[in-house]
Amino acid sequence: MSQSSQAVLFERRGHVAVVTMNRPEGLNAVNHALSQGVGEALAEIDRDPGLRAGIITGTGRAFSAGADLKALAAGESAMPSDPRWGFAGIVHHVVAKPLIAAVNGLAYGGGLEIAISCDLVVASSDAMFALPEVKRGLIAGAGGLVRLAGLIPPKLAMEIALTGAPISALRAGELGLVNLVVEPDRLLDEALDLAGRIAANAPLAVQASKRVLQRIVAGARPEEALGWALTQSEAAALQLSEDFKEGPRAFAEKRDPVWTGR
Repeated sequence: MSQSSQAVLFERRGHVAVVTMNRPEGLNAVNHALSQGVGEALAEIDRDPGLRAGIITGTGRAFSAGADLKALAAGESAMPSDPRWGFAGIVHHVVAKPLIAAVNGLAYGGGLEIAISCDLVVASSDAMFALPEVKRGLIAGAGGLVRLAGLIPPKLAMEIALTGAPISALRAGELGLVNLVVEPDRLLDEALDLAGRIAANAPLAVQASKRVLQRIVAGARPEEALGWALTQSEAAALQLSEDFKEGPRAFAEKRDPVWTGR
């Protein structure tokens, strides 16, 4: 696998690949390099017959703080070169093999959306989850609004999306958003143990089971099509508003936004 930068690290552990988002100085915020690196790593997991599962985690105190808003304010793209992969190289990237998110800290905005793009989630006890986009004049456009209500009770999904307030790993576990909450120093070991228990099974049967549970047909999830279309339509309308420009600008200038509702 060719990596264009060190924004993403890739390691094989037997039948399991560990993919590490490696921009700790920016809380693993998603820019083009990170999206490209994750996308390439997932493509390698799919291609390599010796790999049966993948783990995605982060370096430092964050899993991912979401989109790199400073890059967004500067007009830079956070998308990979292959548009079929989607944000962070994962949200539209249908991978045949099971993926486990090992959430090591903050999973905000796109970070939460990366986590729920995976099939299972193991979280450090100090991890936090949030969709804070509404605090920046944005919407959760990378799958949060499409997928969250299918993973937890819809009214709680609405609360998370509309308030932007974070929830703890313990609360996420209670809601069923997380499979397992572990001590920070046990995170990768526990994720590897879960991946190992999956990899010990018949790989074709595992992949077939994933396709049925995720409603994957011909490498796509047709049941999500309406949700994605609505997300794109609403996001396009928001991009024409003054508030859309004000949110990232205020973030970059380290001040509270001034909303006008226009």
